[in-house]
Amino acid sequence: MTRVRVMPCLLLRGHGLVKTRKFKDPVYLGDPINAVRIFNEKEVDELVILDIDASREGREPDYDVIAEIAGECFMPVAYGGGVRTLEQARRLIRGGVEKVVVNTAATVSYDMIRETAQVFGRQAVVGAIDVKKSLLGGYRVVSKSSSVEVRMPLDEHVQALVAAGAGEIFLNSVDRDGMMEGYDLQLIRRVAQQVNVPVVACGGAGTVEHLAAAVHEGGASAVAAGSMFVFHGRLRAVLINYPQDLDLQR
Repeated sequence: MTRVRVMPCLLLRGHGLVKTRKFKDPVYLGDPINAVRIFNEKEVDELVILDIDASREGREPDYDVIAEIAGECFMPVAYGGGVRTLEQARRLIRGGVEKVVVNTAATVSYDMIRETAQVFGRQAVVGAIDVKKSLLGGYRVVSKSSSVEVRMPLDEHVQALVAAGAGEIFLNSVDRDGMMEGYDLQLIRRVAQQVNVPVVACGGAGTVEHLAAAVHEGGASAVAAGSMFVFHGRLRAVLINYPQDLDLQR
């Protein structure tokens, strides 16, 4: 049995944290440093930080903000948002980020993933995919915070990311984002069954049972969640939390 990584996924907008529903209607949560310090105390496995505006606005990562956050973290940090070149990845890793998450750039070319994996190793590169269901029930790859549809079949994109050097796949369901009603298990199974690298499921977790289902029914190697770790109760009051009894096995 292998212990499963359970990681909070924090959305960065400017210098603050927000949380979305279906990639829309961001709710302000507060200062990322305060959240990191709480997660340090909770001894979380890993932290994912995604700048939700960088790629859509065509700008680079805010290296100073990211370095400040990474400098406070006691756990490994994966960062995504606006990363388009090897030099940008190099700067992030020098600033304390362990893994670079590449999403939008990889929908145009896989060169950046290939180059970064060659320099820093596959373990430092995460290929991220945002997926929406079509009206007919199929899956569509989207980018730039779900504002652009990618003209490439999901399976082909997944396999190309791994072939280029992605050491993990970060799989995010746009339709489930922030809903706290459970992961899209069909989507997770579809992707996990065709790759030999870890698949991190994201989008939809609201309970520990949802996390377990993504692993045991969906085949995910790790799970990420946002709302579950930043909200509390029916009214979604802001409360940074991380259950102490999280010990998923696969």
